[in-house]
Amino acid sequence: MTKFILLAATFAALAAPAFAGEHEEGEEAFKKCKACHSIVAPDGTEIQKGGRTGPNLYGVIGRGVAADPDFSYGESIAALGATGAVWDEASLAAFVANPTDYLKSALGDDGAKSKMSFKLASDAEDVAAYLASVSE
Repeated sequence: MTKFILLAATFAALAAPAFAGEHEEGEEAFKKCKACHSIVAPDGTEIQKGGRTGPNLYGVIGRGVAADPDFSYGESIAALGATGAVWDEASLAAFVANPTDYLKSALGDDGAKSKMSFKLASDAEDVAAYLASVSE
């Protein structure tokens, strides 16, 4: 019976989607994002003080794409948000690695573009993991 439980647990772990990001490294890599983004909790606690060019990233994992009511999004990302898309770690990592290519693929529109010009290819998964750690 013990072997069966161990085998079942192993299969369950293998069936779960893997995500390789490390939130500790992502916190360090987030320094690159602070020029445009901050992380501020609903009670006003500043987790990461940063710019206001981009939306507040507190709770972004699990939030609808382009759903921050205090931010004016570009046309393409707003169109993706209108589809009901929700950020998870994998989709956010893909987006920050190459925002324009992500939007083109997600929308099936070669004319899609992003106002976010910075690409975070090497640390994308870590930053996504870090942002998941500061989500509700």
